[in-house]
Amino acid sequence: MKTRISTLRFIALFLLIALCNTVSAEVKLPAIFSSNMVLQQQTNANLWGTATPNATVKVTTSWNNKTYSVKADGEGNWKLAVATPEAGGPYTITFNDGKKTVLDNIMIGEVWLCSGQSNMEMPIKGFKNQPVENSGRTLLQSKNSDIRLFTIKRNASFEPQTDVVGSWAEANAESVRDFSATAYYFGELLNQQLDVPVGLIVSSWGGSSCEAWMNEDWLRAFPDITIPENKENLSAKNRVPTMLYNGMIAPIKGVAIQGVIWYQGETNYDRAPIYADLFSRMIEGWRSDWGQGDFPFYFCQIAPYDYALVTDKNKQVINSAFLREQQLKAEQMNENVGMAVLLDAGLEKCIHPSNKYAAGERLARLALTKTYGMKGITAESPLYKGIEIKNDTVVVSFDRAPMWVNANGTFESQLFTVAGEDRVFYPAKAWIERSKVLVKSDSVAQPVAVRYAFENWVKGDLFGEDLPVSSFRSDNWEE
Repeated sequence: MKTRISTLRFIALFLLIALCNTVSAEVKLPAIFSSNMVLQQQTNANLWGTATPNATVKVTTSWNNKTYSVKADGEGNWKLAVATPEAGGPYTITFNDGKKTVLDNIMIGEVWLCSGQSNMEMPIKGFKNQPVENSGRTLLQSKNSDIRLFTIKRNASFEPQTDVVGSWAEANAESVRDFSATAYYFGELLNQQLDVPVGLIVSSWGGSSCEAWMNEDWLRAFPDITIPENKENLSAKNRVPTMLYNGMIAPIKGVAIQGVIWYQGETNYDRAPIYADLFSRMIEGWRSDWGQGDFPFYFCQIAPYDYALVTDKNKQVINSAFLREQQLKAEQMNENVGMAVLLDAGLEKCIHPSNKYAAGERLARLALTKTYGMKGITAESPLYKGIEIKNDTVVVSFDRAPMWVNANGTFESQLFTVAGEDRVFYPAKAWIERSKVLVKSDSVAQPVAVRYAFENWVKGDLFGEDLPVSSFRSDNWEE
């Protein structure tokens, strides 16, 4: 009897060990690699995960029936790259280190990372009391298996993470409803114009600062930015340097992408002077992390808004036009970037513009022209070039304005001010003559400087074709 019991125990133990070995043999993949995903076309797309330590992992891609092999290290980690074809699908990828894991319904196409703060995060359904224009119609027309969506769950961390929480979904009313409106409109237009599958990865957090999306090494050049030593009971983790980079960017760095779209800056408006350098360092850092060279990076200039609504009564209201100016500067400082100007699309009393189609469309126009080479579309707003003083009149000229500038048929702008040597700005009359804007104020006999729309809240009235001109100034005065 005892012998029989011992034998049964031995068999049970053997089966348990065999079961454990079987479980450990199964390849584990991070969430970003799953069924329904999109892989970037015509590249070497990175894949990684874990398996049995020191085991050989075989990866078979159905588009070419090719099998790749890689040996896991002593901790079970492995990484390899697979060659992707032209856009198409659906396909499967099979992973095997003794037990098969199969991902299906995979498309090959264009993949974009979409990041920033609340205006990138704002879903098609809007925020409470803050709707998105035409959201109902968008949802009714959203069913499209060639658009795939992945939203990374919020996660702030002081240590770099290895995975995120999220899942890929095909575009339909249910999935699009909770997805970033700016990113969705961007991807929808790319899909329509390129006729290829589009994958959108959203990593955003409302109220987040630029420095929260950067790692510690990149921030060493900014001595005024410090990482808290006390990591307990932190509030506003979305504004703590490095925490969102560690939790929401580090786990996916290296995923093959075409480029990035970005909508952030509102949280940095009160410390504008360093933003161009800070943002540029972030762009450089992300590009270095991905190792794909200077991939496209397109971003939205923050829209006008009355920041007095969020300013302490005992503090001076800071002019967010200085932050917009820094974003304009960043566009000029970096290669392969573009800025979508939203000077006509803000809301005076709400920091979240309801016209998210404008943001998505203008980002898409940048991508379609600058990345994909589409002809016939204007994507860049006219750029302030300089001024010439003629007696009591300032003559303003522009670059990137082959069709000159316009004021929606009125030939006059209401948003110019001029100043003399006393540096006091007065409202001015501004009228368009051919390719230039002439500015004059009866209060300034000898003007030395001009500003356009240089306030917290304005509604831009100067355009190049249908794209608004950014707010600008000719001076470099601190106030």
